[in-house]
This record gives sequence, structure tokens and C-alpha cells, in this order.
Amino acid sequence: MASRKMTFSLPEDLASSFTRRVRARDRSRYVADALADKLAERERRLIQACEIANHDSQVREIELDFDAITDAMPEPWEDASAAR
Repeated sequence: MASRKMTFSLPEDLASSFTRRVRARDRSRYVADALADKLAERERRLIQACEIANHDSQVREIELDFDAITDAMPEPWEDASAAR
């Protein structure tokens, strides 16, 4: 698997705790796993929020209002002929 070197700043107490508890050869994998877990959790929360919104009647009403908006701008002569 390809990898990419990155530089981050951490609070001193967190960095010290990390270096004490995780062996040097395991640190990249540890950080990669932690990031993957955090990003997956964020994705799960986003999906959950979307599912909740999709079942909300007020959100559905707003969506219907937006669905009624069209991109087309009627020409003045089109409005005049429709009024007859």
C-alpha cells in the first residue's frame, strides 16, 4: 500500500503520552488506525443525520418547496400568452 509522509503538531502532553505508550515502529500504524476509526465514526454520524432528516416531515415539506423551483426563466411573451 502506498503511503504518504505528513507532519502534524500535537499538544505536548498528548505527544508525550503517545511516545511513552506506543513503540516507535508502531506509531504510524497506530495513527492511521485512529484516523480511520475517527473518519468512519464521522461518516456513520453523517449517515444517521441524513436518515433522520429524510424521515422528518418538515424537511420533506422544504424539499417539496425547493423541487417546485425551476431553473427556467419565462420570457415575457410566454407569460403574456399564458395569461390569455
